[in-house]
Amino acid sequence: MDDLREKCPWDKKQTFDSLRNLTIEETYELADAITQGNLQGIEEEVGDLLLHIVFYAKMGEETGQFNITSAIDKLNAKLIHRHPHIYGDVQVANEEEVKQNWEKLKLKEGKKSVLSGVPSGLPAMIKAYRIQEKSGKIGFEWEHKAQVWDKVLEEIEELKEAENQNDPKAIFEEFGDVLFAMVNYARYLNVDPESALEAINQKFIRRFSYIEQKAGDQLENMSLDAMDQLWNEAKSQGL
Repeated sequence: MDDLREKCPWDKKQTFDSLRNLTIEETYELADAITQGNLQGIEEEVGDLLLHIVFYAKMGEETGQFNITSAIDKLNAKLIHRHPHIYGDVQVANEEEVKQNWEKLKLKEGKKSVLSGVPSGLPAMIKAYRIQEKSGKIGFEWEHKAQVWDKVLEEIEELKEAENQNDPKAIFEEFGDVLFAMVNYARYLNVDPESALEAINQKFIRRFSYIEQKAGDQLENMSLDAMDQLWNEAKSQGL
């Protein structure tokens, strides 16, 4: 990185802002490799992401504000502080108590809100999951899974009512409430909603690609019933 910042015109030109979107792209590429279970791809994308970390650290060093060593030192200190059940005398019974302690410690460190650690730029579904997860850690949580499902049904009914009233603003809001409630229910099922939806996206792509392949030039002229038959063929083949 020292060589690149000194000798490469592209690398010399980069700033924190110019790398931001590229870092997001690399993170999604890593996420894709994980979703595909591609270990070689994961290895490659971890390397690419590490390059960005080193890049940011180098630019921090150039400003005199921080470097890779100071960043790692702060990380080590934070991990030790937030794992008192390992580095202190705190006793925990399970993973949930570890998470609860983590959030409490963050508030003691000066965080103004339990939710302040949720990045504003997260995709909406992941953000909803993290908001619910964090608020749940301090007791803002339904006691039973059945209550969560009842909330989902309640939101669906409110969406239907808004649709019957032909109220676009209410439809928009109630649709969001349905999604938010479903994300919450996913937590009680121990399902990652983002991963579950992406798995369905990939399944749809595989089956629709089968329809396109079989239909060829006739795709636009096919009836829905004919396409549905091909869909079922793809399904029977495990696609």
